[in-house]
Amino acid sequence: MTDAQLLIDAQAFAPELSLAIGGMLLLLVGVFSGDRFSETVTWACVALFALTAFFVINGAEGRVLAFGDGMIADPFGRFMKLTVLAGSALTLLMSIEYLRDEKLTRFEYPLLVVMSTLGMLVMISANDLIVLYLGLELQSLALYVLASFARDRAKSSEAGLKYFVLGALSSGMLLYGASLIYGFTGSTNFGAIASVISAGGMSIGLVVGLVFLLAGLAFKVSAVPFHMWTPDVYEGSPTPVTAFFAAAPKLAAMALFLRVVFGPFAGASHQWFQIIALISVASMILGAVAAIGQANIKRLMAYSSIGHMGYALLGFAAATPEGVEGVLIYLVIYLAMTIGTFIIIMMMRRNGRAVEDIRDLSGLSERDPTSAYLLAIMMFSLAGIPPLAGFFGKWFVFLAVVHAHLYALAIIGFVTSVIGAYYYINIVRLMFFEKPAAAFEKPPGIVNAALLGASGAFVLVLVFVPGPLVDAAQAAAQSLFR
Repeated sequence: MTDAQLLIDAQAFAPELSLAIGGMLLLLVGVFSGDRFSETVTWACVALFALTAFFVINGAEGRVLAFGDGMIADPFGRFMKLTVLAGSALTLLMSIEYLRDEKLTRFEYPLLVVMSTLGMLVMISANDLIVLYLGLELQSLALYVLASFARDRAKSSEAGLKYFVLGALSSGMLLYGASLIYGFTGSTNFGAIASVISAGGMSIGLVVGLVFLLAGLAFKVSAVPFHMWTPDVYEGSPTPVTAFFAAAPKLAAMALFLRVVFGPFAGASHQWFQIIALISVASMILGAVAAIGQANIKRLMAYSSIGHMGYALLGFAAATPEGVEGVLIYLVIYLAMTIGTFIIIMMMRRNGRAVEDIRDLSGLSERDPTSAYLLAIMMFSLAGIPPLAGFFGKWFVFLAVVHAHLYALAIIGFVTSVIGAYYYINIVRLMFFEKPAAAFEKPPGIVNAALLGASGAFVLVLVFVPGPLVDAAQAAAQSLFR
């Protein structure tokens, strides 16, 4: 590789390089300054995310292959990178007050988020199985530590251990699938794999390799039957970490999922359609039914997340640019709803500790009407009730499925949406029609109040001004099929 080509490659992937270099420098700052300046390091990490987003927006246009065709920069990647960076920055901002209250303010926290986000950007840019794995593991290793960040609490340590053990299992499955794919195609590059499939079709070995590869990716988005880690990890992790899990990593994993099925395996849609349809239906059903009996709100949000990933996977099943467009719109809306909901969950504190029972929200409308109405908006949007943004997201996904003549999947999605609405509306009922429980200690701080207001405004207003999001998602989806 010549110096000129290396310079071109570095310019194309300035976002990843800036995040890596900035993260290393901030690590040195944290090591030498200690926890006294941890909040300063947090704000610096948010600024680093903003700088990285600037490089994404002003990067090379069109489709660029770099580093020996191992990485790709295109409109789809730019769209998903901006979404992931937004999710990471927002969860960092919303965590500042919580970590201070819980006496967990350490400089390692924001840096782990930065390193995990770096892995996500690499995942989104992957055009090779080796790069895919490197990005996935860089993301995952930081997430294992974040899950057990409250190391003095048994639940947090348990969450980190469970996530690590099951994550190692999923990584093994993914690597086994990747090795089979390499063995039967002779390459790890997505373009070369696509050429082999186009010329000779899918052999039995390739099908088996694809199954294992998709199983590993399904674990990362907590799709059924690879969801078993989600409720326990969501419940045991510190709440901002749970919010981070529910937002950025899942979006990056979904982007990688899209990149794989519509990249090297675009010519094998008959094979992977069956897998995607099965895990989508199973995720929607489990997410709708299993959450009904939950008393812990973080576990409820875990099952809610499983269900929403099922709805997003419907867009995969359509196997069209319209379906991918629906997935991208759905993921952005899901991010906004998740951030708003978890800010309210972090506000649930009594006697100096966090409370997580759903019944602790009883009568919230009398104690804190603003928070109650904003949480009600989030719940109705998660349930997909018009004219809120959640309905808008489901509308695009279901429309793509219907246009692809997958009527059975559309009907199952609609029925599970109706069933799942029960537990969202039940929370609204508790807040407005039950006797008030004891008041929470304090309202959200200035930063969290601003984020909550912005989330609520996005959910309310998007349906009236959907143009910019729809246009951006459409351009990103089209680039994935070129």
